[in-house]
Amino acid sequence: MHPWTGVSDHVRLGAVTRWVTPELITEALAECGVGDAKPGALPAGFMVYFVLALALFQQDSYDDVAEHMVGGIAGLSSDIPNKSSFTRARQRLGPRVLETVFRMLAGPLAPAGLEGSFYRGMRIAAVDGFLLDAPETEANRRQLGGSKDAKGQPAGFPQARIVTLTETGTHAQIDAAVGGFRCGEPELAIRLASSAAGMLVIMDRGFPGVALWRAYTEAGAHLVIRARSCVAARPIEYLPDGTYLARMNLAGQKRAAPGHVVLRVVEYRVDGGEVIRLLTDLLDPDAYPAAELARLYHERWEAESSYRQIKTFQRGPQEVLRSADPSLVQQEVWAHLIVHHCLTRIIMELADGGKIDPDRISFLKVLKHVRRSVIGQTANTARKIRQFMSMLASKVQRKLDSGPRRLREADRVLKRPDSKYSFRQKGRVRGTTRRATTKVIALHPAIVH
Repeated sequence: MHPWTGVSDHVRLGAVTRWVTPELITEALAECGVGDAKPGALPAGFMVYFVLALALFQQDSYDDVAEHMVGGIAGLSSDIPNKSSFTRARQRLGPRVLETVFRMLAGPLAPAGLEGSFYRGMRIAAVDGFLLDAPETEANRRQLGGSKDAKGQPAGFPQARIVTLTETGTHAQIDAAVGGFRCGEPELAIRLASSAAGMLVIMDRGFPGVALWRAYTEAGAHLVIRARSCVAARPIEYLPDGTYLARMNLAGQKRAAPGHVVLRVVEYRVDGGEVIRLLTDLLDPDAYPAAELARLYHERWEAESSYRQIKTFQRGPQEVLRSADPSLVQQEVWAHLIVHHCLTRIIMELADGGKIDPDRISFLKVLKHVRRSVIGQTANTARKIRQFMSMLASKVQRKLDSGPRRLREADRVLKRPDSKYSFRQKGRVRGTTRRATTKVIALHPAIVH
């Protein structure tokens, strides 16, 4: 029997333990029917914390992560299991337990009145997706898939696709669906419809479709979706504010046919640029003015900010997941989502206590302090967690004392070029970050014939 048997009774994951409690882990394990069937093996409860720690310390090895977790517990740091023991224990645990923990924790966090979180009584959420690279193994390539070049050969790593329902005002994930590269974003997004009841959901132009539209509206959600010029292009009725009603047909249908949906089209320009088209089921122009919906659509970018927190700060820029098996890739993805949600909860508690905008609180700073709380075991009791939150609050306030935040913008450039010569070939030079000006949104009313 390994000396670490029973260690889950003593190991905690710093500030994350406040929400991922031993009691919650026990409940998730029981719900999934996972237990410690093999005598002397690493306990399942400890392995839940270990997988979360792998996500919290993505750049570190198994040995380093284990040392971070048990370094403050006498007698354990000298008996760290080898990597194969951890891998076998992860395989016994499987991905479903981590998914269950996520669903127990996930949900909206915005208090009433938080700017950017509500519109006319509806909570605002955004649906979008992102990809995470997985190791190049036969199993990952076969089950997850990945992008291909012009000759049909694999290009880059196998990838897991994640689509989330994200609260725009807080970056909290309300629900998520995980699949492989070959799973389309609309297909995964449909799985989230039941979690969006009563919300106003914003999506980008890759999502419009009758199946998705019906799934969300029948679940009690309202939609604002950007669309290409060919979608719902023929007006059937012009409204007084210059918007119009149109039909969105099933795929392949060019004329009205059974199964179509009627929606409202809002068109506008930003700073005189291209025409942006929005589709919405909010048909009343008096109750839901077009100008408000146009401004509201840009809250969708909060989902992109949430993904940046996961992919760039939490996982690390261009880092590859560590799992060679597709089921463990899913397990790792759910762990990243759980850790991100716990960090978001910390940010929201700090923002609520200081009555400040949560966007003013640095996700990266919170992430670094939570990592330190694990290594130093400085937040392994209720009293120590309170002290940890008090320390973070004082640091946040010191940062805010420097004055109001300036609006800034930077050029959009290709961050991950196909080759190191891409910037030179295209002649693009990235400009410096500069002060932003207020964007001018002008409606583009339909011409009534």
